Amino acid sequence: MKNLDRLPTKADFAHVTDWVFDLDNTLYPHHVNLFSQIDRNMTAYVAALLTLDPVEAKVLQKQYYRDHGTTLQGLMLHHGIDPNDFLEKAHAIDYEVVPADPALGEAIKTLPGRKFIFTNGSVKHAEMTARRLGILDHFDDIFDIVAADFVPKPAGDTYDKFMSLHRVDTKHAAMFEDLPRNLVVPKALGMKTVLLVPRNFEYEFAEAWEKSSDTDEQADFVTEDLTGFLTRLLQDK
Repeated sequence: MKNLDRLPTKADFAHVTDWVFDLDNTLYPHHVNLFSQIDRNMTAYVAALLTLDPVEAKVLQKQYYRDHGTTLQGLMLHHGIDPNDFLEKAHAIDYEVVPADPALGEAIKTLPGRKFIFTNGSVKHAEMTARRLGILDHFDDIFDIVAADFVPKPAGDTYDKFMSLHRVDTKHAAMFEDLPRNLVVPKALGMKTVLLVPRNFEYEFAEAWEKSSDTDEQADFVTEDLTGFLTRLLQDK
């Protein structure tokens, strides 16, 4: 895997004053499988809405996700659904599976500058997840799909809205994401980019197009351990 063995140094991120983190499968590791619960809820929503069997609903859900950035965006465009109802039902999950991560909290707290969560989910979902991790109080703000007018990453306009709202200088910012395509715009804007991948690269719930490969030029770094990565770049060595 490209860049996986390249450890970050303090110098690599010395210019960064704004730290931007995706939420799902980024601030918590893939193997927690929290998103698998959301995935099942979205499939059930599509099945109930369109009277489809689970297999058909899953196929359509993933098609919308691939083509529009989120299942929600596809359902809004093609079926005119109420996005707030969808978000409430999609995020009706058990957050107890998310373990506290004091080391991650300490690392994020120690990062110099501002910290943001930038998610295609909702503020409520981000708060519930970050609270379980023990990191919520270390963030300056959460920019969610509602703030993005329901237009998800990787749409360029959504990054523009986030950057404009918080007056982020992209030349002094870093973006952490688990989806390679969501790093294309940040990389083009001059941000330092970090791709989170599953432990041992075991993508249980990912589509082929979601997975990282050696041709992913949008990631400056690739890691399977966010806590270790941040701790490493904070060291003086």
